[in-house]
Amino acid sequence: MKKYKDALYSIRYIKDLKDMLETSSILFEEETAFLKKDKPGGAYLPIKFKDFKQDVDALGTALLDLGLKDKKIAVIGENRYEWVLTYLAVVNGVGTIVPIDKELPENEIKHLLEKSKASAVIYSDKLKKPITNIINDLVDLEHVISMDAEEDINNMMTLDKLINKGKTLLHNGNKQYLDMKIDCDKASILLFTSGTTGLAKGVKLSHKNICSNIMAMSQYVFTSKEDTILSVLPLHHTYECTCGVMTPLYTGACIAFCEGLKHIVKNLNESKATVMLGVPLLFESMYTRVWRKVEKEGKAKKLRKGIKISRSLKKVGIDQSKKFFKSIHEALGGHVRLFISGAAAIDPDIIQCFNDIGIRMIQGYGLTECSPIVAVNRDRYSKHASAGQALQGTEIEIDDPDENGIGEVLCKSDSVMLGYFENDQETEAAFLDGWFKTGDYGYLDEEGFLFLTGRKKNVIVTKNGKNIFPEEVEFYLNKSDYIKECIVFGKEDEKNGDALICANIVLDTEYIHEVKQNHTDDELGELIQEIIHNINSKMPLYKRIRRFNIKKDELEKTTTKKIIRYGTNIKP
Repeated sequence: MKKYKDALYSIRYIKDLKDMLETSSILFEEETAFLKKDKPGGAYLPIKFKDFKQDVDALGTALLDLGLKDKKIAVIGENRYEWVLTYLAVVNGVGTIVPIDKELPENEIKHLLEKSKASAVIYSDKLKKPITNIINDLVDLEHVISMDAEEDINNMMTLDKLINKGKTLLHNGNKQYLDMKIDCDKASILLFTSGTTGLAKGVKLSHKNICSNIMAMSQYVFTSKEDTILSVLPLHHTYECTCGVMTPLYTGACIAFCEGLKHIVKNLNESKATVMLGVPLLFESMYTRVWRKVEKEGKAKKLRKGIKISRSLKKVGIDQSKKFFKSIHEALGGHVRLFISGAAAIDPDIIQCFNDIGIRMIQGYGLTECSPIVAVNRDRYSKHASAGQALQGTEIEIDDPDENGIGEVLCKSDSVMLGYFENDQETEAAFLDGWFKTGDYGYLDEEGFLFLTGRKKNVIVTKNGKNIFPEEVEFYLNKSDYIKECIVFGKEDEKNGDALICANIVLDTEYIHEVKQNHTDDELGELIQEIIHNINSKMPLYKRIRRFNIKKDELEKTTTKKIIRYGTNIKP
């Protein structure tokens, strides 16, 4: 709403993550900080803020007792209580935490442990095999700690026993960890960007980086002790770690750990979650399921009419959306009030639809190097097609804008990284006169809302200097119900040497079989040709798709579900 366009939520100042946890454990002492499951499919078990703080202090004390002061400690595993416990125990007085992607192959896990010079690794049982296979080859590794084992075996220790040891040390008067002072400007978090081992860069973040992001974000988006956040995205990713875990801990909200993508709806219901962070792929899937279900039941016309009436009522201050769309709310757990999308651009029509049915939805923009949020829509004033406005304390500038105001997005803030790990050359290249170069193209409107057009490295340049953002063409392709996913890329025309716009397309075969039971490959080809013809008619000649291939297998993606723009994905 327009009246809230400049409104900010009040926040409390925190100087570091230790300060954040200490103040939260006092303010929300008896509130539930986490909902976790001891076994798959079991009931959620609550953990209070005060108990979490005690566990953090105990583990931190035990890790110091092992001689890990100022050393790097890696954590790898699924989203779970012990992962967060490890993260905060390490950064709040031991050393540097190194979160590692659990989906990486064994050789890449080994490479990152070697590259970071980790002195200890704390892992879940699901990673037991690769960790066991590589530990003897890691010269810097001193301690191997299992989140799940019940007994110490050979050179492996158990997390539970370490926590109990720490509690004993605390009981006997050991205050080394409790009295540890935090240098908020020092690198305490080492995060590796997605990519192959040769391309992954280590991003160095500090307490100041993370805390400034938490406080600034909380001025735009409200959560409280009345909220439960379902943690779905991988915790090694800054988006989930900062926004989906550290911020709820700061505001007193509860964090429930999702058992996996297949269990989202069940876990939303069990945890009574009110907020969920996700990526476009996740929300697009939810949106598609809702509409296909009502279409199958012959209720699509009724839903569209209900949305139209609901919009009209909202304009005069009457919100009946939860009543009108009760069945959809119940299908999503019955308590969700806010969805936040990030990591990539999302179709604004999807955001509009969720808002229409009574679930507030916004999107934001960030990068690992920015802890991660650069801009986000306010939960009370937003523009669906925009990535939002710069956070409080963040400046955004557009470098070398073209005639449409589009240029590279630069930013400055306390959230911007200290630099890349052992890579001064890359660090220097990432900045321009003190501004961080995001590598994304976009423009700002008159109200300071950021609109992204594509990645700088993805831009296809024609011989006459025209820039084509493949993301823009993909947006139109993905509008089709028949297309599951796609990638657009440039290829040199053998005749004139100019850039040809090509697309690799994966069809939604399940939907096609449902609506077109008997079809040939030739008919499918003609169908896609017609879709592309309609898309081309909406775009200037130089942006039009000239060639396409229908791929049988899904496109290769990173572990954060982003389509990889090289290799097999751009081959015919």
